[in-house]
Amino acid sequence: MLNMRVRLTTLLPSCAIATGFLIAFAGILLPSDLHAQTAATSMLGGLPAVNMTSGSDGGTTYSLSLQILALMSALTILPSIVLGMTSFTRIIIVLSILRQALGTQQTPPNQVLIAIALFLSLFIMTPTLTAVYDDAVTPFMEGAVSQDVAIETGVSILKGFMIRNTRERELTLFADMAGDTAYETNDDVPLTVLLPAFITSELKTAFQIGFLIFLPFLVIDMVIASILMSLGMMMLSPMLVALPFKLLLFVLVDGWAMTVGSLAATYSAN
Repeated sequence: MLNMRVRLTTLLPSCAIATGFLIAFAGILLPSDLHAQTAATSMLGGLPAVNMTSGSDGGTTYSLSLQILALMSALTILPSIVLGMTSFTRIIIVLSILRQALGTQQTPPNQVLIAIALFLSLFIMTPTLTAVYDDAVTPFMEGAVSQDVAIETGVSILKGFMIRNTRERELTLFADMAGDTAYETNDDVPLTVLLPAFITSELKTAFQIGFLIFLPFLVIDMVIASILMSLGMMMLSPMLVALPFKLLLFVLVDGWAMTVGSLAATYSAN
């Protein structure tokens, strides 16, 4: 019982912070006339107002209930967006191959690798996210542009990042499969073609980088195995003997800084 109380006491502040963040996020991204929605709810006998109204300027205004539903739906696909539209996939694959090349089993653990990949992805995506905030979110919050224009602008900026970091061969492959001709501008590339092309290009690049990282550690394994065999130490594991030498080499060349810096440098943000 005491342990349960301690756990609850520890989790309550985190839950409160998460709830507050979601409320603030909803308040920022879903501006609406709350008094009008409350009045509409009262007129419907307590039922939530679920409707769409067309404005005089041709735009469409959605009710608060529909906006909250759209926000909750967007949060469910947020992990897929992080995996498929950012640099996360390439980074986590390279880090996993690096750990396997070192032969350290579960060190660093998966949680640490995911944290490194997330923060490095945030560093790489900062120029793109800043452009989305300045060109799409800020004008929308100030009422200068409509919601549709803000979404179109934000998607266009993200598409620009993905196209710059997608191989032309993969993009042409999926465009041909979709039956499209050559695209004149980045805005002409549909997301249905760009997303699979981008993720395929990321996988290819990640395995190429992983191959180059794996080679020096493979050489060490081969040298240690040859030495042990020549000495007649058949019962001694070559991986066990090679592990300290691989760690020493990785530390001497400042391997983590080199790997993380090289991964960040492979992306074109502008």
